[in-house]
Amino acid sequence: MGWKGILGFEYGIVQGPLGPDIAGPELVAAVANAGGLGLLRAPDWESPDYVKELIRKTRKLTDKPFGVGVILAFPHKENVKAILEEKVAVLQLYWGECSKEFVIEAHNAGVKVVPQGGMMVYFICIVLSLRLYHELNVTPLKVGSLEEAKKAINVGVDAIIVQGREAGGHVIGQEGLISLLPRVVDLVGDHGIPVIAAGGIVDARGYVAALALGAKGICMGTRFLATHESYAHPTYKRKLIEYDKTEYTDVFGRARWPGAPHRVLQTPFFCDWKCLNAEENETNQPIIGRTIIHGVEREIRRFAGTVPNPTTTGDIESMVMYAGQSVGLIKEILPAGQVVKKLVEAAQLLIHQTFNPDSI
Repeated sequence: MGWKGILGFEYGIVQGPLGPDIAGPELVAAVANAGGLGLLRAPDWESPDYVKELIRKTRKLTDKPFGVGVILAFPHKENVKAILEEKVAVLQLYWGECSKEFVIEAHNAGVKVVPQGGMMVYFICIVLSLRLYHELNVTPLKVGSLEEAKKAINVGVDAIIVQGREAGGHVIGQEGLISLLPRVVDLVGDHGIPVIAAGGIVDARGYVAALALGAKGICMGTRFLATHESYAHPTYKRKLIEYDKTEYTDVFGRARWPGAPHRVLQTPFFCDWKCLNAEENETNQPIIGRTIIHGVEREIRRFAGTVPNPTTTGDIESMVMYAGQSVGLIKEILPAGQVVKKLVEAAQLLIHQTFNPDSI
């Protein structure tokens, strides 16, 4: 069944690397301890010593394997080196090129790697350390189109995470999950590559639907954002419960991360500014707050792409709040471990009650 075995972890549930620092040690450890795959988020600038500290803090909270996500669109070489030195189970690389040379270098070092395709989708490339090679024998690549799935197969990936346009945060893929997922499943059918579904999944119904469409597991961001352990600002978490509508836009962070559209909550601030002139960006806007991200103090300007964390001060409700399309199904903030447990139990029950031969 899909709730077992993906990536060698107890359950087929992956917690996305929520940025810029929302997926911290507490959240990742809680997910790992519950049997899922938790992913830290590395800084978007070179800070190898801090990355090592982040990993070591997480290891104090769990003896289970976990991973670290790195955005290749930003400086990352030293961070990746630090992650490999720490022998973290999973190194997740996305939004950039994972070259053949990198693959050869990683293989020569005893590390398993999945090359990633072009820039037209939101990619994930996961590297597994030799230390956990036998336990974690699968490595996913995240794709948002059938064309990118074909490329992934051709370069020999071990698993594919298919992301629909329903997903929160930065998403470039244009297709919905329910139409894209079965096409990718059919495409990889003869290759024995597990497919993991992402985008708009927050409960057991979404989990079971993904399994019915051929996925072997799921990857969730927004549901884990709305947990006690997530490092999101309390106001941000509260808005996830209050609001039930999102929109796909490019209003936030245009200067820092151009060409990176995203799905956000339809907050009053966003609704007032969603038709922002295409020439406008955050660089010439007033400062609306301050924050500390990965130990570094930052100013937050209006229309910046930085979500608020507990250190953030200022006009919180005018800051970006990423969320997936199914946010309206989230009714309460829960412990991350409970999210995993309830999801698995409810999915098993739903399958038994709904798809039992006697009920058909």
